[in-house]
Amino acid sequence: MVDFVPLTADWLDRVAEVEKTAYAHPWTRRHFHSSLDAGHTAQALVMAPDPVLDPPAWAHAPTAPDGRWLLGYLVAMTGVDEVHLLNITTVPQHQRQGWARLMLQALSAWSRRQGAQALWLEVRAGNRPARALYRAQGFREVGLRKGYYPDAGTLREDAIVMLQPLTETAAP
Repeated sequence: MVDFVPLTADWLDRVAEVEKTAYAHPWTRRHFHSSLDAGHTAQALVMAPDPVLDPPAWAHAPTAPDGRWLLGYLVAMTGVDEVHLLNITTVPQHQRQGWARLMLQALSAWSRRQGAQALWLEVRAGNRPARALYRAQGFREVGLRKGYYPDAGTLREDAIVMLQPLTETAAP
């Protein structure tokens, strides 16, 4: 069974390690700690292991503090009538299985329940798979932040700003 659970301080070492395996420029433990201190929404997607069904590749996959498999996590910041997705990560061993899509759908539904009219995010311009996933989930590319992300050496990479309208009035 798959479930969302609050990502708390108990998780910080685990998610910081996952970040290092998932990204060339990962969030640090301090980034997550700051987000939790700021009161941002942070959720982990977990699943109870099944020793009969789980593929052997999962044997070294990260686990939650309670022993369930860690599939992914997200951090989002709420604002006035909007939510901003700050981080969404699928554990590398579990990528390409629909977990990011599930997390996005859950975040959209949660955001609507909070009364948000829009869900925002930035994504690396070169991250075509993520951009395609976001478009498939109803996000539109609405802006560009030049040199937003660190890249190799002293180089910077642009960010594409994306918007998912959650109400009719949120469409620009």
